[in-house]
Amino acid sequence: MAWNIRITDEAKKDYEKIEGSIRKQVLAGIIKVSKAPLPSPNGYGKPLGNKNGNNLTGFFKIKYRGIGIRVVYTLVMDKMAMNIMVISQRDDNYCYDLVAKLYEKYGEDVFKNVFGEF
Repeated sequence: MAWNIRITDEAKKDYEKIEGSIRKQVLAGIIKVSKAPLPSPNGYGKPLGNKNGNNLTGFFKIKYRGIGIRVVYTLVMDKMAMNIMVISQRDDNYCYDLVAKLYEKYGEDVFKNVFGEF
C-alpha cells in the first residue's frame, strides 16, 4: 500500500522547473519509494543525520544518480504520509542547506500532514 504523497510549495515549484522527461523519472522514483519509504531492509528510504552542520535527523532522501537530482522527504507515520520537502540538484551542501531552511521555516510541521497533495 502506497503512502500519501504530500509536497511543500517550494518543492512543487522546483519540480515544475525540471525538464519534462526528467520530471517523469523523478515522479516515478517518488511513487516507487512511496510504496516502502522507510529504510532498508524493507524499504527504499535513506535516512539523513547531521549533514553539513545541519541536524536532519528524521529526514530521508532519494538519489537519482543518472540525472543529478535529490529528493528529501519526511514521514508522518500515523497518517502514512510522505512529505516531499526538497527536489533539487544533487549538490550535497545546496540540497541539505535548503532542507535546513525549510525545517527552520516550518518547524515541527515538517513531520505532520499539513502540505498539499502531489
